[in-house]
Amino acid sequence: MAAYGLYSHIQSNRRRSIALLIGLFFLVYVLVYAGALLAAALSFDADLNTLAQIAWSDLLKAAPFATAGTALWIVIAYFFHQNMIDAVTGGREIQRADDPRLYTILENLCISRGITMPRLKVIESNALNAFATGMSAKQYSITVTTGLLDRLNDAEIEAVLGHELTHIRNGDVRMMIVAVIIAGVVSFFAELIFRLWFYNGFSFRSSRSDGRRGGGAGIAVLIAIGLLVVAYVLSFLIRLALSRSREFLADAGSVELTKNPDAMISALRKIEGRGELPGATSAVMEMCVDNPREGFGELFDTHPSVERRITELVKFAGGHDPGPIALPPPTGELEDEQSGAESPWQSEEGATTSAGSDATPDRGPWSQPAAEPEATPSPGPWGPHHS
Repeated sequence: MAAYGLYSHIQSNRRRSIALLIGLFFLVYVLVYAGALLAAALSFDADLNTLAQIAWSDLLKAAPFATAGTALWIVIAYFFHQNMIDAVTGGREIQRADDPRLYTILENLCISRGITMPRLKVIESNALNAFATGMSAKQYSITVTTGLLDRLNDAEIEAVLGHELTHIRNGDVRMMIVAVIIAGVVSFFAELIFRLWFYNGFSFRSSRSDGRRGGGAGIAVLIAIGLLVVAYVLSFLIRLALSRSREFLADAGSVELTKNPDAMISALRKIEGRGELPGATSAVMEMCVDNPREGFGELFDTHPSVERRITELVKFAGGHDPGPIALPPPTGELEDEQSGAESPWQSEEGATTSAGSDATPDRGPWSQPAAEPEATPSPGPWGPHHS
């Protein structure tokens, strides 16, 4: 069924996502079958059909345990995933008194749409990025970096927060966390089977042999390995499909919340190539506004390119693209710049500011924003943003 309009696209995307999650869960059973087939091939000398029947019987016996193990994994992640993410990224929760500017921007966005206020967390990092996490209304939180707060103006921060709120409103955050958990189960089982096989010297043929010799073991081993590889690759591709399709809708949702496409576009331009979080896992980077880690020929990129996202915003939201924006490097990057090291903070032309001096001066979260040299940006839902 064709989807028309933002909310129709959201519903269509949600249906596809549920189907992908079901497929991702199905891969767990594919892995169990592959492991059973590999065990049968390395333990029996029989024809391929007999080995397949043995593996199927073992799958039926192991399925309840695989289901229970996956469910337990999801339950553990439900309660402790935020603690694990905070441990990896160093995120800390803040209140209004810690950063009134940031807290008020998010609060106003939530009030305007009747959204429960998520928790706010901050990571001490020069990277420009943000992400949302949580599995329920009581757990939802939005994490931003200090680099993002220092380099983006209020309208741009509002756009980024609107992007993350849209992920929460659309159920993207919960869906992505479940996908990462199940994909983790798939990866765990695949690696476990390979390790067991390798540590046993590629063979543990034993007295279990029932005397039926058919020469199907070699083919069964190849099929089992093929299933393992296919399941592992598909689990990764499903995660990519879930992540990529949601970024366009989150960008559009941000514009719908703020009524300011230019702010979303300029925020993406400033974040572009500057979002790498030191020490963050690939699963965390997949949830960020932008993931600068690139795959082979963009095939394994978790996010659509900033260029594509901006093109869509300009086309459907009527925004204006200022082009690549150069920012002065953070204090810690100055030595690298002086030594001639390539820096993501400077454009290819080597300028320290973008055309029209669009870069926001460095400022702490409690200082007053610097006066904008350009015209007042498009108004948000509560009127123009004042300096």
